[in-house]
Amino acid sequence: MRLPRVVSLIVIVAVARLSPAVAADHLQTPPHGPAEARVSVCFVPEQECDTGVAEAIAAAAHTIRVQAYGFTSRVILRALVAAWGRGVDVQVILDKSDERDHGSRAAAARFTADAGIPTWIDDKVAIAHNKVIIIDGHLVIGGSYNYTAAAERRNAENVTFIDAPVVADFYLVNWETRKAVSRPSRFEAGPGADEAHVVASAGGR
Repeated sequence: MRLPRVVSLIVIVAVARLSPAVAADHLQTPPHGPAEARVSVCFVPEQECDTGVAEAIAAAAHTIRVQAYGFTSRVILRALVAAWGRGVDVQVILDKSDERDHGSRAAAARFTADAGIPTWIDDKVAIAHNKVIIIDGHLVIGGSYNYTAAAERRNAENVTFIDAPVVADFYLVNWETRKAVSRPSRFEAGPGADEAHVVASAGGR
């Protein structure tokens, strides 16, 4: 039986909170600190990590920023569409490989764009290999885990949940930096796109 993700623990992170604008000026200097962070961890295949990621997205109240490489997890894609549907500001940066369909599954970029979620492609690098979700300016989800069914069911991966506004600030600066050199996805939501249909098209896991 697979277990849910591990309960959180408190750790000390050697950074001090800076606004994103100030943080940008400090990217080339050592971080300052210390600051307290709440950290949770999850490991597949022993635990269900897609559920933990989807639950964090479901709890979002204001903003979600995503950077993804592999992105075929229906659980996580559906959670993002649901968040967008309830008014959360969701924006996504994907690798160029996410503009390709995967058999019967629509490409991630097509899926998010059809839902109306602003979607960019980070194609100025060989691969955009970040796997990061930043929620409400305080929670950073990272780790080795691609947002794919293979990562969840076939691989050995780790997911980290770091709850600390200071850490989120630095990740948001990097997100904005990558967005600035990215292009819009080639997919555009069609006229009268039906969000419920988009959600349903994701099916199950």
